[in-house]
Amino acid sequence: MIPGADDAITRDGKALILAYDHGLEHGPVDFEPVPETTDPATVFDVATHDAVTATAVQKGVAEAYYPSYEDDVSLLAKLNGTSNLWRGEPDSAVNWSVDYAAELGADAIGFTLYGGSNNEVEMAEEFRQAQEKARAHDMGVVMWSYPRGQGLRNASSPDSIAYSARLGLELGADIAKVKYPGSRDAMEWAVDSAANTKVVMSGGSKTSDEAFLSTVRSAMDAGASGLAVGRNVFQREHPEAILDGLEAIIFEDASVAEALATNDALESDDR
Repeated sequence: MIPGADDAITRDGKALILAYDHGLEHGPVDFEPVPETTDPATVFDVATHDAVTATAVQKGVAEAYYPSYEDDVSLLAKLNGTSNLWRGEPDSAVNWSVDYAAELGADAIGFTLYGGSNNEVEMAEEFRQAQEKARAHDMGVVMWSYPRGQGLRNASSPDSIAYSARLGLELGADIAKVKYPGSRDAMEWAVDSAANTKVVMSGGSKTSDEAFLSTVRSAMDAGASGLAVGRNVFQREHPEAILDGLEAIIFEDASVAEALATNDALESDDR
């Protein structure tokens, strides 16, 4: 990692990345709770919220929609990704080049690495090529670092999550995106393991407002630098409201109660 390389996708050293690569990774099923989000323009509109420091999308979405939002949204080019139709050992196709991402105006690149997969060596070599090319373009680098593969006994254990955070540092990521390992202590270990590489929590499946904000608060208390979130924002009827709450916690060090009170419109079907 290089100090300051992620400045274009962070605010005061913290990040709230709105991820919208789900159409490839999960399929249209993720848009069913709020059908309007099938249209990328709907989510790009959400991404103009002040809390969002970058928006992560795949090539086709960036080509078609980012030019209309380049003045209001920082682009994080998610370079690799594979459909949920794939049933082989975890792997992720490289779908566009760093040079092309730079041509489209990307501020940073994102790249998935499945540590523990039989394809880890190939993926690490692909990451190396992308990471070094990103440096040539003065772009930040975010690693989606997910331990996954048939040889792993427990991909969600604190040991595995801390190891995945460390891979971000060792391989040159400015930010490592990891799953929440279940407790503040375990998250703190992951953050410590990454040393100077920032660690952000993956948003995961949609939960209630209070449960989600509580997990984010726990991650921040453990030293995380923010959040990379998709479904827990765009699957809500009022995504701007939950972003108000996230902004309060991540950038203003608010409590969960204070975050819940930031906007009277903050609501969830689960509450």
